[in-house]
Amino acid sequence: MAKPKYAAIVLSAGRGKRMNSTVPKQYLLLNGKPVLYYSLLAFEKSMVDEIILVTGKEEISYCQKEIIEKYNIKKVKAIVSGGKERYHSVFCGLQALEKEESTAQYVMIHDGARPFIDDAIIERCAQGVEKYKACVAGMPVKDTIKIADEDLFAVQTPNRSNVWMVQTPQTFERTMIWDTYKTIIAEEQSGKTISVTDDAMVVEKMTDYKVKMILGSYENIKITTPEDLQIAQLFCDKRQY
Repeated sequence: MAKPKYAAIVLSAGRGKRMNSTVPKQYLLLNGKPVLYYSLLAFEKSMVDEIILVTGKEEISYCQKEIIEKYNIKKVKAIVSGGKERYHSVFCGLQALEKEESTAQYVMIHDGARPFIDDAIIERCAQGVEKYKACVAGMPVKDTIKIADEDLFAVQTPNRSNVWMVQTPQTFERTMIWDTYKTIIAEEQSGKTISVTDDAMVVEKMTDYKVKMILGSYENIKITTPEDLQIAQLFCDKRQY
């Protein structure tokens, strides 16, 4: 049996307001290289066959010259501009796969601001999606979680053993996620208010598929604040990047 083909959509269109920097977080330097470089390198070295990079319109040229060409990332088949919200950017990436006439059967959707994705996580997600059609990387929470009301009073304490921090990649059977995104975009265009924060939520809202949690890594952090960048430097030193 032929090995299934995989595409990765790497999202790099966010502005990173919480970083308090004029430079988007995914382009901040980590050991002298942009944060985004590390995500792309991980997929370049992995079993993934092709990459679609989704970025801001103004950053397309920078990404092409200063990351893709400079570091010889060969699997990137297209760089496209993203949309207003994360799910718009994912849809742009899925559209690019269609335009490129990709033969990938599965799609991994990954935040470019998570530089410590590695082969082990990618392989676990591949195994999960081939069995369940929809899976996301994540980790069990370490702390007790409280649900607060509008006045910030604790109203519920969920069982910690059932609560996970969701990460990326979020991995799906390609036809399913493409059809699901087309449906939610059509609903938005018809005037419905859309409120989703990740791809798993799109699948949960629009389909009957159950999304399987796959073990990620506590090091698979998303760089969002200045403190995250300091932690990332420690991980870089540990991995000898």
